[in-house]
Amino acid sequence: MPVRVGLLGLGSNVGDRRANLQAAVEALPASGVQVVRCSSTYDTDPVGEVREQPSFLNACLQVQTVLEPLELLDAVKRLERELGRRSGGRRHGPRPIDIDILLLGDVQVRSERMSLPHEQLLERRFVLIPALELNFEAALPDGRRLADALAALPTAEGVRWAGPPLELRAG
Repeated sequence: MPVRVGLLGLGSNVGDRRANLQAAVEALPASGVQVVRCSSTYDTDPVGEVREQPSFLNACLQVQTVLEPLELLDAVKRLERELGRRSGGRRHGPRPIDIDILLLGDVQVRSERMSLPHEQLLERRFVLIPALELNFEAALPDGRRLADALAALPTAEGVRWAGPPLELRAG
């Protein structure tokens, strides 16, 4: 099985947001996902269908895994439930944890269950800023650079540096 380098996006706007993100970082290895690097955290305005809610704390993780895309999706959805996310909530609504698979090597998937690369990756400042902190040269499998996508976006979406990277703890 090939080891693939991936990029995950984390978000939380319910409870202790940083603790929720940190809990995800610490739980991922038990799901077959090694966290290699963590970005800083960013306080971000809500986007999408529900704008009237608390701001989010977001970060990106560089990961390695041998899991296939759908196995990885199942693992992160299971982890979200374990960390307090309820199924059936309002789309883009408040949540203690959100884990998005943004990239997984050069893998491209389009199915009912998932899209890789993530279909909104190039449209969200709150994802692009921490992702570029991890790898300024990052690009999609088709060659489109994340930095070029960020430069083309309007600056209206509020993304503010909130704190240092999440901790990678040995063990």
